[in-house]
Amino acid sequence: MSPPPGPDSPAVMARVHEGLEVVDHLVRQLGRTLGPKADRDELRAVGREAALISARSFDEARGVPFRRWVNLRARGAMIDSVRASSNLPRRVHARLRALEASDRMQSAYIEDDCAKPTPSEVEADARLSSYLAGLATAMAVGLIAPVAAGSGDVSEVPDGGESADEQLARAQMIALVRAAMERCSDAERTLIERHYFEGVTFEQAAREIGLSKSWASRLHARAIEGIARSLGA
Repeated sequence: MSPPPGPDSPAVMARVHEGLEVVDHLVRQLGRTLGPKADRDELRAVGREAALISARSFDEARGVPFRRWVNLRARGAMIDSVRASSNLPRRVHARLRALEASDRMQSAYIEDDCAKPTPSEVEADARLSSYLAGLATAMAVGLIAPVAAGSGDVSEVPDGGESADEQLARAQMIALVRAAMERCSDAERTLIERHYFEGVTFEQAAREIGLSKSWASRLHARAIEGIARSLGA
């Protein structure tokens, strides 16, 4: 029999403490965003477990601040927990999908930042502008894209529906996004179409075009950036 694991180092415990602060913030944030469908005690428990795992797996050599690292991991775990434990109205599902889209963009930017040398001030400003536009566009696409019937991602729970003005605004935004998608590559367009407009999971859409989840996240980021530029123009 192997010996039981020893106590965590002081550095890991310090990161755990920092991670718990991030978790408390995320619980409040997701509670406001998702409403009563978010069980705050469950979110806190899932987030704390993710914070411990993140503290143990954190690698300073990647050049990513720990708070940024644990934020993505804990929020992703919380979102998965909400989706797995609840019958979700369509509106709540759309909010979850928007948060996931934002997290996917952030993960892709982290990987790119780790792989590139330190940019100049001008390059950093341009990168920040692209990053912010990409995050906003990712969340918008996640919110406005229709949920495909029978996709298995959402149950048929009524949520009060949309007003006529909301329906019109969403339809107009969908038309703009679809027009912008015409400038994407075939693989980018397929990924966005399958995941956001046809309701398949991101992992399944990635497999269909022959990419790992990590590479698909980078492709997704490029597609969203292209859509953001087209919408801005």
